[in-house]
Amino acid sequence: MFSFLLNFPIAQTIPPTPAPVEVVQPQQVRPLPGELDDVPVFNSNSPELVLKEGILLSTFPARGKKVSSAHLNFAFKGRFDIFAHHVAKASAPDDLKTLYLGIILHNPSKQTVTVDVLHAASYLSQPDAPFIDLPSQVSNNLGTVFAGPGSRVMSNILRNQRQSTFPAQLIIPPGESRILLNAPIPVKELDPPINGRSTLIRLRSSGKVYAASLAMFAPTNIDGSEREPTLQEWQNLLDRGDLAGPRDKAPTPPKDTEKPIIYGRVSGVAKGSQWNSLVVDRPKKTYLTIPASGQAFSYGIATLHRGALGTNQIQTAKMLVRYPDTAYYAHGNYGILYSLQLPLLNKSQQPQTVKVSLQTPIKEDKLSKNGLRFFDNPEKRVFFRGTVRVRYTDDRDVPRTTYWHLVQNRGDKGEALVMLNIKPGSKRLVEVDLLYPPDATPPQVLTVETVR
Repeated sequence: MFSFLLNFPIAQTIPPTPAPVEVVQPQQVRPLPGELDDVPVFNSNSPELVLKEGILLSTFPARGKKVSSAHLNFAFKGRFDIFAHHVAKASAPDDLKTLYLGIILHNPSKQTVTVDVLHAASYLSQPDAPFIDLPSQVSNNLGTVFAGPGSRVMSNILRNQRQSTFPAQLIIPPGESRILLNAPIPVKELDPPINGRSTLIRLRSSGKVYAASLAMFAPTNIDGSEREPTLQEWQNLLDRGDLAGPRDKAPTPPKDTEKPIIYGRVSGVAKGSQWNSLVVDRPKKTYLTIPASGQAFSYGIATLHRGALGTNQIQTAKMLVRYPDTAYYAHGNYGILYSLQLPLLNKSQQPQTVKVSLQTPIKEDKLSKNGLRFFDNPEKRVFFRGTVRVRYTDDRDVPRTTYWHLVQNRGDKGEALVMLNIKPGSKRLVEVDLLYPPDATPPQVLTVETVR
């Protein structure tokens, strides 16, 4: 019954998509108050694509290891995070071996160490969290909306969840190691044969521990079937192996400002897991004065080198230790929690309608126009894909907590996270929390606008 369609070329019946038109939103862009905390983050994201098994990131001491340069000698104690984001791909059509991601912790002391697993999640892109097309803004109060493993992991951790596959606690005897994660990244029966896994774990250790993330193709049983690697096999790879490959492009040194920038992939320990911010007019104030009617101002989110949006603020986490061919900073701040409080105050004599939104402006270091640049019809280049939590008291004085899953393209103005009608002289607190998701492209801004 659809045969009549064959008589008409479909391309002629669909009007061409108009080219994006740039628009400027006049407004001030302000540095975000606060700073990253001191919690160290084990950040394993290089190489992103793993075709050669080996060491992804090791903070073990080099002593006794075959390749000393693969070990960064950094011990964790107390609160720390582990972030890992890697991709497996068949190197040949008939080479469909399963790549395993292993994360192990080692206790170098003479006392038993207890490691509490506070919150944890790890998902594959196939089948756990495929990259599906979603509307630009969808309610995600139940946590069932996601696109991609990074989106799903961050949604879980934003809700302080621990996936059932993770233990609540690891007990590590003196001088021994334990497996924290032993997870496959299968490519067999996928078309194309490519898959990825994103992981974020929040931990607290009673004593010093070293950590390593490792990549190994599945060992096989006598009958040829695959099995997961054992602790001993992971330990052998750590002791005797070299860095996994292929290596990503080397980053541009931050001081080489005249060269086209290559940020590089991150592999090392970054300083900072959370950015807490009380967003007020200036230090020691307790309120944020809303803009005049019809005006707006913004605060940078994940601003970075050559992408500070005129604020001169670099929010990306510094690396405490890193491999020489990997990123100088944790560009993108993947897995970092932004926790922002905005005590909005209406100083005017009239009721005002205020909109708070997350936006993805066109990246600039210094603003070339008097405000932020956007597209009125952005082309499909996803720059942000993840969940944002908003807490506020609504116009009926009822406390609300809402979760929005956002998909924003480059130059996307975004939609309102919340709209408030604020009476003259009244103050309303809005809290915005987001875990910066893997595969997002910084920077973004949080914008406060008083609607005309």
